[in-house]
Amino acid sequence: MSKFVIRGSKPLQGEVQIGGAKNAALPILAATLLADSPSLIKNVPHLLDVETMFSVLESLGCKVEKVGEHAYRISPALYNTSEAPYELIRKMRASFLVTGPLIARHGRAQVPLPGGCAIGSRPIDLHLKGFSHLGVEISMHSGYVEAWASQLHEGEVYFDFPSVGATENVMMLAATIEGETVISNAACEPEVVDLANFISLMGAEIEGAGTDTIVVRGTKNLHGCEYTIINDRIEAGTFCVAAAITRGRVEIKGVEYSSLRSIITKLEEIGAVVERKGEDSIFVISENRPKAANIKTMPYPGFPTDMQAQFMALLSLAEGVSVITETVFESRFAHVGELERMGAKIRVEGRSAVVTGVEKLAGTQVTAPDLRAGAALVLAGLAAEGETEVYGVLHIDRGYENLETKLRSLGASIDRCDE
Repeated sequence: MSKFVIRGSKPLQGEVQIGGAKNAALPILAATLLADSPSLIKNVPHLLDVETMFSVLESLGCKVEKVGEHAYRISPALYNTSEAPYELIRKMRASFLVTGPLIARHGRAQVPLPGGCAIGSRPIDLHLKGFSHLGVEISMHSGYVEAWASQLHEGEVYFDFPSVGATENVMMLAATIEGETVISNAACEPEVVDLANFISLMGAEIEGAGTDTIVVRGTKNLHGCEYTIINDRIEAGTFCVAAAITRGRVEIKGVEYSSLRSIITKLEEIGAVVERKGEDSIFVISENRPKAANIKTMPYPGFPTDMQAQFMALLSLAEGVSVITETVFESRFAHVGELERMGAKIRVEGRSAVVTGVEKLAGTQVTAPDLRAGAALVLAGLAAEGETEVYGVLHIDRGYENLETKLRSLGASIDRCDE
């Protein structure tokens, strides 16, 4: 079992390059199943979740070839099964994204109920309701979803909540159905736009991605293409907080400024200086103790739930009292107890956490309960006095490529140790 050993209280300085977006890579890799020829996908991050998706694709008969440092050719020619393996799907919720492509190619799919981070109930009912509006019949038994369709058809899909995964799954299925499908109250995240751009290059017509109404004009013959995945706004946001929590000066390269607007607004509210440099870089400077701020997670373009834990670590050192309200997932405060072990003062009240800032955190042993909570504990360790040991590093490896290497390049004292 691996752990990070961090010796804190060192201001970070320098520049860091952001890598490809995990939450864009996973649906795009699933969408390669829709094509009748190979796709070349670039800027693919080296992450455990991506490795899991590669294994899912290979188990379905695809050929996955590494052709560059972050480039892969996905060949679906031998893809000949509609049953996804339990041992892989249970590892990662996003692997359920193969369901739409399986139905599209085979007219049926048998997929286990998904796993992933334990951050509350994340039901797949929105995916299934969306499928049903396009002619898919659904049954659930023994922990599996079985879906089949004798005749897929265009339709109108409305989501009660703008689910990213459901929007992506339905969009992929609709891309192979001739006619016009309208998805209302769709998710607006940049990763949804990236998937729409990829599917459009494959031959479908998609309008409105990035708004709450997406129109898909499908075709039965989608072809492979070459595509470069966008960079990871959550990784970028995490390094923004790393600069702020250590009172450092860090240039973060490879960012889309507009996708970070809610994060940058909160950083400025707590007292950090954020300067835009050129087309794809920002400079984050923090010299003083952060100020308290209130945060409410929301679907994009609101404040991202995937940045909530990192900002809680930052606000635990703020001057004053902050309130963080989690509206997207109902049980995403698993990191609270671990931050309290380091000296943070946090009180959870339902979907809100009241954070009373302290002047300093103290290094100790903590365990990452999930991906973003793990990132938050690393950030807390960077700011804490003394030595912090963060266990559960595999959670962090699911979503951050070479995190310790990038932090060391900024002057952090962090090592990965195997026990």
